[in-house]
Amino acid sequence: MEQMMNLQEIQKLAGQLVAGKLSVDAFVGQLRQPGIADVGEAQIDLDRHRRCGFPEVVFAEGKTVPTLEKIFAAQIQHGVDVLATRMSAEKAAELQPKFPAGYYNPLGHIFRIPSPGKKHGGDPPEQAGRVTIVTAGTSDLPVAEEARETAAWTGAEVSMIQDVGVAGPHRLPANLAQLRGADAVVVVAGMEGALPSVVGGYVACPVIAVPTSVGYGASFGGLAALLGMLNSCAANVTVVNIDAGFKGGYLSGLIARNVARARSGL
Repeated sequence: MEQMMNLQEIQKLAGQLVAGKLSVDAFVGQLRQPGIADVGEAQIDLDRHRRCGFPEVVFAEGKTVPTLEKIFAAQIQHGVDVLATRMSAEKAAELQPKFPAGYYNPLGHIFRIPSPGKKHGGDPPEQAGRVTIVTAGTSDLPVAEEARETAAWTGAEVSMIQDVGVAGPHRLPANLAQLRGADAVVVVAGMEGALPSVVGGYVACPVIAVPTSVGYGASFGGLAALLGMLNSCAANVTVVNIDAGFKGGYLSGLIARNVARARSGL
């Protein structure tokens, strides 16, 4: 069933069209509210941005390059900023020539294609909010990079604090100013997963704990970190799944955007 756009949404689209951030085809397509783009192997939810705040994200693992190409082309046609997670380097190498505006983060296994008029690394939009990503150790960086790329895709202003685990607790206080300026903090840690609780005791914002599968045998592939985080005594700590950098980044971006809107009175 097609849904009617309200006046505010139409005015926003018209502004993007005039500013050159939206093609004529994308403008017309969004006015029609097609809802679903059928590319054969996939049914792309084109209305998710309006309903949920951000467009649909592509889980690249298990999808063929031709399928990914069709999905990306449909999203770009409708003015969607493409974010694909769990992308292998081999698939990215095949897709890069087909989408020259895209880029690949080999550490976070993220492939992104900005919509027309946007560039990677550009200034975040107004009222985007601030997110800080914290890693316990260098081995947690792949998951942290997935979180960082995702939060940046939501429009958040993202900063990173690396390698401040509880084995060297003196490293964390040196970064408190950066932590306290965030609207949401994502803490990525393996081993025993103690760092989110420590961070939670320093900040007055949500702390999203992301357990990683980093650790020795008794860590059980991240289960020990997950259970430790779930049992956190810091009341502002919430937990996502093991190695779920995308989920941590997405939630932090959503929180940051809503906080920024409230701060600006919108």
